[in-house]
Amino acid sequence: MKNFLTAFIVIILVIAVIYSFLMIHARIKSNPLEIKTFDTDNPFIVKDSLIVGHRMGGGDAPEESLMALELCLKGSDVPDVLEMDLHITKDDRLVLLHDDTLDRTTDSLYIYGKEGLRPEELTLDELKKLNIGVSFVDKEGNYPYKDLHGESVPDSLRILTLEEFLDYSKEKGDFRYIIEIKNGGEEGKKALDILYSVLKEINLLDRVIFGTFKSEITEYASDYYPDLIRSASIKEALEFYWAALLGKKNYQPPVSVLQVFYGKNYFKYGVNFATSRVINYAHSHNMAIQYWTVNDEEDIEYLLSVGADGIMTDYVGRALEIKNRV
Repeated sequence: MKNFLTAFIVIILVIAVIYSFLMIHARIKSNPLEIKTFDTDNPFIVKDSLIVGHRMGGGDAPEESLMALELCLKGSDVPDVLEMDLHITKDDRLVLLHDDTLDRTTDSLYIYGKEGLRPEELTLDELKKLNIGVSFVDKEGNYPYKDLHGESVPDSLRILTLEEFLDYSKEKGDFRYIIEIKNGGEEGKKALDILYSVLKEINLLDRVIFGTFKSEITEYASDYYPDLIRSASIKEALEFYWAALLGKKNYQPPVSVLQVFYGKNYFKYGVNFATSRVINYAHSHNMAIQYWTVNDEEDIEYLLSVGADGIMTDYVGRALEIKNRV
């Protein structure tokens, strides 16, 4: 009994020490002078941090809409990368939408009288009847588009297809893209088949980073589309993190791009991907490291100072202003 109690106390102490270390490490801000430079052929490892329009700048206009796209590409100060999410429709088209259901961002309940509708349950024509801006809140706290339905909805607030998005953005500049497929299972695989075909046809494969939170889609992409640039899965990102903390010598990177979370909301998990140790470890293994979703001015300034390869933000104009002055 005494030996059991001693072992139990030792285990608790070890857990406490590890937890304390993680909580302290999560809040560390490194000296930018500690960031090293490595020879690289990775086009996503950059000297000047890329500003990424998360959901095309969903803080300034309704997310994933043509209105948001028009706003963030207006003028000469535009993001380097555009980020979006895709779902497949009932008639096998790819449309821009983040959530698994249409409830939060559209007026689907008003139009179709049903909660929990998923985009794959409707055709593109049916989805085009919706207003994707109903939940958008402006800087004054107003919902300027919530009462627009049917014929009163402008085209800039109707759900976009992948092709419409790419056609518009390609007219405005030579952008890079981060594209996430939200579907899993067979629908997700079919969505990836379509996405790959479109990107290959218009010669965009080398300018797109593909991501997914679905493990089966990650495996499918690796097996069938090895030339598609893929970001790390959550499992792969955490495996990298521990390898970085431990300084693992024989670590083999599974991908060339890490897209990881950063900010005060995530420090409670004891994970900080933005220390010099972690960034240097990524770059020494020829991996770019990009951060989401960063809207706090202080966080943006810090990530710029330590050479983040990409900063995903809902407020593109604000991030560009900070980048231009620091």
